[in-house]
Amino acid sequence: MIKFLNPSYIFYLTGKILNFIKIFVIPIIIIGVIFSLFISPKDYIQGDAVRIMYVHVPSAWISLSCFALISFLCVINFIFKIKSISLIYKSLAPIGLTFNFIAIFTGSLWGEPTWGTWWAWDARLTSMLILIFFYIIFILSYKFITNPERSSKICTLISVLGLINLVIIKYSVNWWPTLHQPSSINLAGETTVHFSMLIPLGIMLFGFLLYTALIFLMKYRIETIRVKKKSLKKL
Repeated sequence: MIKFLNPSYIFYLTGKILNFIKIFVIPIIIIGVIFSLFISPKDYIQGDAVRIMYVHVPSAWISLSCFALISFLCVINFIFKIKSISLIYKSLAPIGLTFNFIAIFTGSLWGEPTWGTWWAWDARLTSMLILIFFYIIFILSYKFITNPERSSKICTLISVLGLINLVIIKYSVNWWPTLHQPSSINLAGETTVHFSMLIPLGIMLFGFLLYTALIFLMKYRIETIRVKKKSLKKL
């Protein structure tokens, strides 16, 4: 058990996992793109514009999931003072922000042919835009606040407030009149997306998750090296 908690062994293990993921991530994304562009059918109303969904939806899901995980890790770190956890949420935050930007950008591309406008102050769109600012403020907080304890407190506060925004994002289409369609995929309920579109969406989601894991592990290893160098300089 001590072996698995050893930072050196964790660093070695993440390197092995990283090399394993590298083998599969590009082929799976290529397969997903082929399914999305050529095998998946057009939508009977939106036509080929619906294909933006295969990038937009996984990006939005990953962005939301990253922030939810960051909030959980911040609370755990705040309570138990586990230093290594801060490396995890510092590695996740830029990834979540990137996918948040992708979700907003692809949503704008999708909105123009379906709604007739690139942007609308729709409840779902606006709350997703607010999430970008939560990400940016969160990243700036741990970047520029040098005191670890103060940084942890502020990051926890930002992440908990951001959780309220996540709830708004989730239920905005139910609470307010909105251009954005309600969720078509429900794990606990009925899914209205046909399997011919659901399969490419699943492949793209899996490919994006692998890519997220790849970037996360690379970033985590860089953060670990940076912390070790900083510790050695103090000696």
